[in-house]
Amino acid sequence: METRNKGLRAARRWGLLAALLLLLPWASQAQPTPPADSVVISHAEFLAVLDQFHPVARQANLNPERAQQEIRQARGAFDPALTGKYYGKELKGKDYYHDWETALRIPTWFGVDVKAGWDRGVGPYVNPQEYTASSGLSYVGLSVPLSQGLLIDERRTAVRVAQALAGLAEAERRAVLNKLRLSASKDYWEWALATQRLRLLSANERVAGTRFAATRQRVLAGDLAAIDSVEALTELQNRQAQRVAARVQWQNAALVASSYLWDAEGRPRELPPTAQPQPLPAAPAWRPLLPDSLAQLTEQALQRHPDLAKTRAKQVQLGLENRLALNKLLPKLSVDYNLLLPGQPFALEGNPSPFTGAYSTNNYKLGISFSQPILLRAERAKRQLVQLKLRDAGYQLSNEQRQVTNALQTAANDWQALLEQLRLQQQATVNYQRLRDGELIRFESGESTVFFINSREASLLAARQKLAELQAKYAQTQAQVRYAAGGD
Repeated sequence: METRNKGLRAARRWGLLAALLLLLPWASQAQPTPPADSVVISHAEFLAVLDQFHPVARQANLNPERAQQEIRQARGAFDPALTGKYYGKELKGKDYYHDWETALRIPTWFGVDVKAGWDRGVGPYVNPQEYTASSGLSYVGLSVPLSQGLLIDERRTAVRVAQALAGLAEAERRAVLNKLRLSASKDYWEWALATQRLRLLSANERVAGTRFAATRQRVLAGDLAAIDSVEALTELQNRQAQRVAARVQWQNAALVASSYLWDAEGRPRELPPTAQPQPLPAAPAWRPLLPDSLAQLTEQALQRHPDLAKTRAKQVQLGLENRLALNKLLPKLSVDYNLLLPGQPFALEGNPSPFTGAYSTNNYKLGISFSQPILLRAERAKRQLVQLKLRDAGYQLSNEQRQVTNALQTAANDWQALLEQLRLQQQATVNYQRLRDGELIRFESGESTVFFINSREASLLAARQKLAELQAKYAQTQAQVRYAAGGD
């Protein structure tokens, strides 16, 4: 009798549980996946918008223009200069002197300055050295350095350094853009991974909802025990929780991807709700990195990598400074020679050419200047400092070349390893699906339970998510290889 009462109480409990399950129609309703009518934004389109409108990209694109203006500024040292001055004195109605000096100086690239001018010094108390006829004195001449400054000087060095810094500015621009593209590519594929994960979990939730509805009907029909309905409901709720977490990750990943989007007016933009990334790389896109391709990428990295280009530009700059410092060890010796002609400036009204007529070696003004420090300590120390900087830049370049090749080789190794992992994971996913399908057949034959089906599906879902993660990592590794090779 007691055993019979226990059986009746157990039957009532299971019957009550089955009745409660009938009151949960919401349990079989799966949440929608990302919109089916979505707009796909490809990775190339994403980077194109990034290059065109992102503030960091725009800031980097200012570097070449800034470098051109610095070259222009350095070339300003060779601009012709027109100077003039006048001094006069009159005291108590008495005229003392009137002194005019007007000159045009034209620097040339070869260190020689061409000069032309007109001087007039008149008055009873004018300096005899500055005295001229009342019509003045015009001249044309040259200023020639014979030692220091003949082959190189500060003006030519400044222009060549500015030209070297133009290469540095371009390298810095490419370095900033490459770093920005790498970061954007990684976040784009994280967005694609989050989208794929949400789709997998949403589909998994719908399967669990359908199974729960079918299990409930079979429980009501008496084909299954009520405990199977509990198992199906628990699994559905678990998958719903996973889908909610995946949706938050998807939203956050889309928000991170949106941070790279700006419009032409410099305003930040967000991805529309219907925007979707391109699919993760499928099996046809899994290609090995051939040894010839790796060798070409290595050569490209050694020639064009921004970090190496910046160091080489620094070496060029230091080489120019070293030449200038060496030239500073020479004595300063210069000659000024002017041909003179009394009268109005260049006697243009009387002679068809300023270099005809009275301009001759008989009327000239000659000047020679010389100076030389005795110990040259400052000049020798400066040259030694520049040479030390050159050696430092050489060591830096060697180290950076090693780092660049190692980074590229590391990325290539990751590429090859991911190809093997992708193929193995794809095969494992196919096998997990076969096990799940086989378990479903056994369940329909009455040889399995909902618990075992859920277990098989959990393994299949984990395998699919792992495959998606490897696909995203493969795409990110491709971006890493491009970055390690110097971009573009």
